[in-house]
Amino acid sequence: QVQLIESGGGLVQAGESLRLSCAVSGITFSTVSLGWFRQAPGKEREFVASTSRRGGSTDYADSLKGRFTISRVDAKSTVYLFMNNLEPEHTAVYYCAAGTAVPEYSQSADEYDYWGQGTQVTVSS
Repeated sequence: QVQLIESGGGLVQAGESLRLSCAVSGITFSTVSLGWFRQAPGKEREFVASTSRRGGSTDYADSLKGRFTISRVDAKSTVYLFMNNLEPEHTAVYYCAAGTAVPEYSQSADEYDYWGQGTQVTVSS
């Protein structure tokens, strides 16, 4: 059974940073591409960042480039999302996802096979 378990969310003030973690089990970690998505209240789920197998390539939503960093550690079967200088508009539930057939990385949620339960990030002004 494949499981993705996110952690690290919480309540922070604007300007602070957070590190989200997603531990993956039940699948050979090195064979999956990984992504982070988020869903704010009343909005659709949107792409945040993705990384290819072995982490050789990464991709980010345009608005988050330079502020968020995705990183995978295969030895720990874990993918991280480092979020710096957070703002209230970053408030959302953040989900990690794993894809077995993603060519390299993808911004499309439909290409990911497995999802975590999400972790809440709330940024106060």
